[in-house]
Amino acid sequence: MPRMFGTDGVRGLANRALTARLALDLGDAAVRVLGRSEGEKEDGQPEGRRRALVGRDTRVSGDFLAAALSAGMSAGGFDVIDAGIIPTPGVAYLTSVLNVEMGAVISASHNPMPDNGIKFFARGGFKLPDTKEDEIEAVLGQDWDRPTGAGVGRISHDIAAPTNLYIDHLVSTIAPVNDDKTQPKPLKGLKIVADCANGATSVVAPEALRRAGAEVLVINASPDGYNINKNAGSTHPEQLQAMVKATDAMMGVAFDGDADRCLAVDEDGNMVNGDQIMGILARAKKNEGTLAHDTLVVTVMSNLGLKLALKSMGIKTVETAVGDRYVLEEMLRGGYTLGGEQSGHVINREFATTGDGTLTALMLCNEVVKSGKTLKELAADFPQLPQTLVNVPNVDKTACDTNERVQAAVRREEELLGESGRVLLRPSGTEPLVRVMAEAATQAYADEVCTRLARIVAEELAL
Repeated sequence: MPRMFGTDGVRGLANRALTARLALDLGDAAVRVLGRSEGEKEDGQPEGRRRALVGRDTRVSGDFLAAALSAGMSAGGFDVIDAGIIPTPGVAYLTSVLNVEMGAVISASHNPMPDNGIKFFARGGFKLPDTKEDEIEAVLGQDWDRPTGAGVGRISHDIAAPTNLYIDHLVSTIAPVNDDKTQPKPLKGLKIVADCANGATSVVAPEALRRAGAEVLVINASPDGYNINKNAGSTHPEQLQAMVKATDAMMGVAFDGDADRCLAVDEDGNMVNGDQIMGILARAKKNEGTLAHDTLVVTVMSNLGLKLALKSMGIKTVETAVGDRYVLEEMLRGGYTLGGEQSGHVINREFATTGDGTLTALMLCNEVVKSGKTLKELAADFPQLPQTLVNVPNVDKTACDTNERVQAAVRREEELLGESGRVLLRPSGTEPLVRVMAEAATQAYADEVCTRLARIVAEELAL
C-alpha cells in the first residue's frame, strides 16, 4: 500500500482524496506524534498550553480544510493559531520563532486550484522526516483518551500579526533596522514587476519589496479562491514577460501558489531559471565569505552549465535526489548554507528552513542593485546547456539501473559527450515511467542522444 505522505505532504483532489474528515484525522494524529508528552498533571490539565500554527494558500477548499485540521488539533488539546493566508515559508519561519510545537500548511503549491494538500513542520520550522510522517499515518483514525474540559484547545484567528512579523523578517535580510530604528532602502531605484500567481504571497511579496525601496508593479495579486496559478505565476510566466517589456521594468519575479519558489525575468523578457538564480546568489555569497565550504547544493536535474560555470569560479557543487527536502537534508548534513532546485526552490539557510520565493526575490534584486549590472548580464555568466527530456511510459522502472543493455547505452553516450554534456535516467516516483534526460553542446545533439536512449529503454524495459 503506498504511503499517504508524498514528497511534499498529503496531496489530492480536495473533497475527494483530501476530505474534511481526513484533515480532521490528520490534525488529531499530528498532535499525538508531534506534541510534547511531558508537562501533564495528574488531573489531565496541561502544565503549559501547547500550540500549533496553521496557514494556507488562496484555494477555496482551504477554508474547510483549515477548519477541519484546526478542529482535530484543538480536540487533541492544542491551542491553534489560524494565521489565514500566508506563504508556506512564512509558516515555516513563524514555527521557528513562535513558541509552537508545530506548524501546518494547507496548499498544493503550483498545482491547479481543485487540488490541495496538508504539510507539517516540526518545532524549529523543519519539514518532517519520513519516520515522523509514518508515525502520523500509523495512528490516523485511531481512538485514544482525548482531553476533556479545560484540556481541550482553543482556536484563535490572527492574520495581521503573523504576516507582519514575517514581512519584517524578510525585509531585514537585506535591510537590517538601524540603531535609530530607521530602515534602509537598498532596492531604491529598482523598477520590478511581481507576479504573485493570485496566491499566498499576494500581500507579502509586494509589501516586502516596496519596504526595501523598490518600485513594484504587481500583477495577479487578486485571489478569489479560484484563480490561483491560473495562467499566472512561475508555471505561466508569459504575462510577466510581456509586462516587463511593456513597462521598461528592470526585471520581474514570478512566484507559485504557496510562494516557496521564485523564477525571474530579465529586462528583455528572457526567463532566468532557478539554476541561474542559484549561480548568481552563490557567487555573491562566496565573494562575501558567507557561502559555507564554498559549496552549492543542487539536485541531479540542475544543468551541467551551472556546475561548469561554478567550477570556474572556485565553487563546488553537491548533488541530491530531486526534491527540496533532500536538498535541505544534505545542507544540514554538510553544514552548507545555500541550495535548491532548477524549478526555483532556493533554500538560504542563513535566514530560512525551507525554500522561500519572496526571500529569493529580495536577495536577487539586492544583488542586481549592488553589482551595478543588469539581471541579463548576471545570468549570462551561468549559460544553460541545451537540454532534452523524454518520458518513456509503460516500462519496468525498477530495472532501469540493472538492465545491461540500457546501462551500456548510457556509458556509450557519456563517453561520446565527454565533459560537454551528460545523460540521466530517472525513474518516476509514482508511475511506471522512466525520464530520459540529455544535455549537450547543441540542441540537435541533445535531441539525438535522448531519442536513442529512450528507444532502448522502451525496448528493454517494456511491461
